[in-house]
Amino acid sequence: MKIALFGHGAMGRLVEERARAEGHEIALVITSRDAAQDADEIAAQLRGLDAAIDFSVAGAVAMNVAACVQANMPIVIGTTGWREQEQEVRRLVEAQNGALVFGANFSVGVNLFYRIVKRAAELFVGFETYAPFIEEAHHSRKRDAPSGTALKLRDLLAAQYGERDISVASTRAGFIPGTHRVGFDSAADQIMLAHTARSREGFAAGALVAARWIVGRRGVYEFGEVIEEMLKERMNEP
Repeated sequence: MKIALFGHGAMGRLVEERARAEGHEIALVITSRDAAQDADEIAAQLRGLDAAIDFSVAGAVAMNVAACVQANMPIVIGTTGWREQEQEVRRLVEAQNGALVFGANFSVGVNLFYRIVKRAAELFVGFETYAPFIEEAHHSRKRDAPSGTALKLRDLLAAQYGERDISVASTRAGFIPGTHRVGFDSAADQIMLAHTARSREGFAAGALVAARWIVGRRGVYEFGEVIEEMLKERMNEP
């Protein structure tokens, strides 16, 4: 694929390295130095490329999406902290028949972890003596807290527990790539489910999986839907 990158920080550079290793071409990189450009100017540079991957900043997401829609090019959003704009972005993509994949976390392992947590909540909700809680830790440079992944985990628990308060504790320190724990605590014992990222490479790999998947499609998709389709395809394999 010919890929455009929005953002060239730690994650953007990792996506670039991984993409080149897989044989893709990084044809365009848009950074904060290009902030003076509007969506029309960016769209003109995007035309003819296959997909964009966004690991920029929350405030740039809406314009990046607008540029991709104008260029008739799908976009994968790995940036966090922009979800207050989700309805606006959805309307824009759907009105212009665009294509977008977003996710709280592009790690394939985390998305399988979501399914484990969902099943655990279905089991524990019937036992009132167990209280659910979430703990997450990331490096000191991560801006949003709780993380998007922690909020997704809380949503999965809330789907079973309704209005019950679910504690979410966040830590920002050092160089932690990302750790998420979901616990069910009672007076008698505690069950803990955990996902620990060893590096950010899993996020880059997942973003490229999403970029390959979204080419030729239309609509707005959550990365979990990409994983779900992949799981179904594997189950149907002989």
